[in-house]
Amino acid sequence: MKILTVLTYYRPHTSGLTIYAERLARALARRGHQVTVMTTQYEKSLPREETMDGVKIIRVPVALRVSKGVIAPTFGWVATKLVAAHDVVQMHLPQFDAPGVALRGRLFGKPAVLTYHCDLLLPPGPFNRFVNLVVKFQNNMAGILSNQIVTYTQDYADNSTYLSRYKSKVQTILPPVELPTPQPGAVKAFAEAHHRADRKPVIGMAARFAAEKGVEVLLDALPVILKKYPKAQVLFAGTYQNVMGEQAYFDRLMPRIRGYEQQGHWTFLGNLDPVQMAAFYPNLDVLVVPSLNSTEAFGLVQIEAMMNGVPCVASALPGVRQPVKMHGMGRVAQIGDSASLAESVLEVLNEPQKFRGDIESIRKLYDPNTVAAEYEKLFENLLRKK
Repeated sequence: MKILTVLTYYRPHTSGLTIYAERLARALARRGHQVTVMTTQYEKSLPREETMDGVKIIRVPVALRVSKGVIAPTFGWVATKLVAAHDVVQMHLPQFDAPGVALRGRLFGKPAVLTYHCDLLLPPGPFNRFVNLVVKFQNNMAGILSNQIVTYTQDYADNSTYLSRYKSKVQTILPPVELPTPQPGAVKAFAEAHHRADRKPVIGMAARFAAEKGVEVLLDALPVILKKYPKAQVLFAGTYQNVMGEQAYFDRLMPRIRGYEQQGHWTFLGNLDPVQMAAFYPNLDVLVVPSLNSTEAFGLVQIEAMMNGVPCVASALPGVRQPVKMHGMGRVAQIGDSASLAESVLEVLNEPQKFRGDIESIRKLYDPNTVAAEYEKLFENLLRKK
């Protein structure tokens, strides 16, 4: 099967969406399919074409950036050629260009599948409100033109304003999650490099430094946690400097974080590659996902942590609360409630034995090959209908 995957950003850009897309594309290629990823050349240093892990990547030049998106004038022309040459088209939303790609699927008789990752909610401001309206319109057009829409959980589908419009088209498929096995000694070396042995317990957060991730909720919860565990430390993995559209948020929180850094209670690790993440998780006592709105639909990092035996505390957002509920490895805290987050973290730290799960079954459930097989069945069913 010739599969065309279309999304705005692909690797080396790092986000939950791009990681999902990369894992799925690689798994489909390993299953013998011809997979092409069409994306944008958001940095001029990136090659226009390359092959990575059996996946062909075609990047369309970018003329300018608009908020968190890009304008690529030749995107439609390239999409026309590629849609015509493939059997099925899979798009990752949010994506401005998705309606045009889905329309080409209709015109060429190629099934078009949307994978809906989350809502797009930009920071306040007149221009961003306009961008939000445009993206919502584009997403709705893509929903109308697509044959099927995939999302992670029924919980998120039932609570999403967008997905509720297309209930007859929605199918749930759990996301692909994988991590490499750490090299011998890597976990210990990571601990020695990033936190002192007397800094316990260790609370992890793995995210971009962005307003919707709820960093301030963890900051507000820390005094309560430190009262019980005065040597506790936060390890923050992810991009935290110069995050697109988040400078004001960064500037507002940094004075408080600097104080915790000086006291040894907070360490920024920066963006970690998969090998480094595999050494990061075993060093944690708990992972927190205090996200605030529907731009977060699941939190893949929760499953990565659970695969390493690390319990999680997630906010009660639809979808985000599901990993903890499904696998019993952690607690759910009220959205934006620092007292609830602190209470949940302390419960997990006080009684870690209560939150052990079946790690092997979790690994099998989210194995990219398992997920790719589900997509494969979906694509084959749509092709038979065509």
